[in-house]
Amino acid sequence: MLKPRHIGIVACSAEGAALCYRTVCSEGAALLGRHAHPEVSLHTFSLADYVHRLDANDLRGVADLMLKSAHKLAAAGADFLVCPDNTIHQALAFVEAASPLPWLHIAEVVAAEAASRGYRRLGLLGTRWLVDSNVYPEKLNVRGIACTRPSDAERDETSRIIMDELVCGRVDPSSVEYLQSVIRNFRNQGCEAVVLGCTEVPLIIGDQGSCLPTLDSTRLLARAALQCAVTPDLAPARTRGGPPARPAG
Repeated sequence: MLKPRHIGIVACSAEGAALCYRTVCSEGAALLGRHAHPEVSLHTFSLADYVHRLDANDLRGVADLMLKSAHKLAAAGADFLVCPDNTIHQALAFVEAASPLPWLHIAEVVAAEAASRGYRRLGLLGTRWLVDSNVYPEKLNVRGIACTRPSDAERDETSRIIMDELVCGRVDPSSVEYLQSVIRNFRNQGCEAVVLGCTEVPLIIGDQGSCLPTLDSTRLLARAALQCAVTPDLAPARTRGGPPARPAG
């Protein structure tokens, strides 16, 4: 068997990146044998550096951090890159043309999984930065899948839970109940499943805690990275695209 490709993880928040890393390592054995997984390197700047740029609506500044991580990971020997953070995918189009390595796109991975399950309408959980953006609607629409966003009040409270609690590794039972109520509202609006579009949300909610089937963006990305690492004809292609639209709000 050929040596698996080296996976580079461009991290943003610690909890989501750790879950992605653990998934690659723990599930690699099913493909490669006991205790085996592809080589993995991870780099991140301080989360505060990203938050500062997101608050300033500075997507080019976000892209600059991502690109610097990409170059560090290329120097470490990575063959391709993943970013287990949905929010900063808003800036990926500014990164790809100058990137030393190709990327897997988290929303494309989720959209492919949703299409394979036959879903036609999804709810989207995530930070306000993400939910106000076109990261998911754009990738879902290509596959004929509608995207339902939370209300403004739900976006604000969900974002607070993510940034004040989940990225810090805190779990408040009342916050879990709140996110479950947002998912119930998605169901009432005709959604067939919900995208866990914050890479920390799968740590507290999954299919067993949700009234709708869940699409776990973190683990789906990790599994897609594993497949690309071990399957020669699944190497991620370099993509080219124009800059992303500025997020609303």
